[in-house]
Amino acid sequence: MTVMTRTASAHASAATADEGGSWLTTLADWTVSLMDTIGPAGAAIAVGMDNLFPPIPSEVVLPMAGLAASRGSFTLAEAILWTTFGSVAGAFILYLLGRWLGADRLRRIADRMPLVTGDDVVRSVHWFEKHGSIAVFFGRMVPLFRSLISIPAGVARMHWWKFGLLTTAGSLIWNSIFVMAGFLLGENWHIVEQYAEIFQTIVIIVVAVLVVWFIVSRVRELRRGRSSGPGTAPERSGSA
Repeated sequence: MTVMTRTASAHASAATADEGGSWLTTLADWTVSLMDTIGPAGAAIAVGMDNLFPPIPSEVVLPMAGLAASRGSFTLAEAILWTTFGSVAGAFILYLLGRWLGADRLRRIADRMPLVTGDDVVRSVHWFEKHGSIAVFFGRMVPLFRSLISIPAGVARMHWWKFGLLTTAGSLIWNSIFVMAGFLLGENWHIVEQYAEIFQTIVIIVVAVLVVWFIVSRVRELRRGRSSGPGTAPERSGSA
């Protein structure tokens, strides 16, 4: 184990004791060990996993790549390029999943689910066809959405080269910010962790509010439909 790993592990252990065993600190310690073992490719793997498993926050993984670069394990440019490669690779896996699912298959699945209809899928695809470029680019800079946005891009069959360019551009900006933060902060990378947790919590709360709003709105629509159904039936039979 190199000096960089020992220092980072010791710092992570101290942070764990102070914070009551934060799972983010454990993740950061594992990320540093991975990068120390296989170099910048380890950063690509960690960031790729962040795309496939949204609960793994890139806001913690990326600063660790910057920390490793500051310790001389690899250069800052390598940290940024490899993490961006990992982001794009992970995004394309989900993009291909979306293309495999397709709009027709998703519509059939939606028709079998409560509170969701195939028309919701159609409207979502139409919206994505109009605003997909903006959604993919800026979606790469929002926790949770940075992973999920790849699936509707595949469902809407966005051109692979367009998806790749937008994903690369958005990921490059996002990754550069956090890798640079880890590079400049060094062993004080945990400062980024604190703000990352706040940012991710805000996004989760916003998503939860939107989900609740959707459920309440859909339940109200269903109730209005049921209450109006019996009332309209007699009028149709009478007019006949």
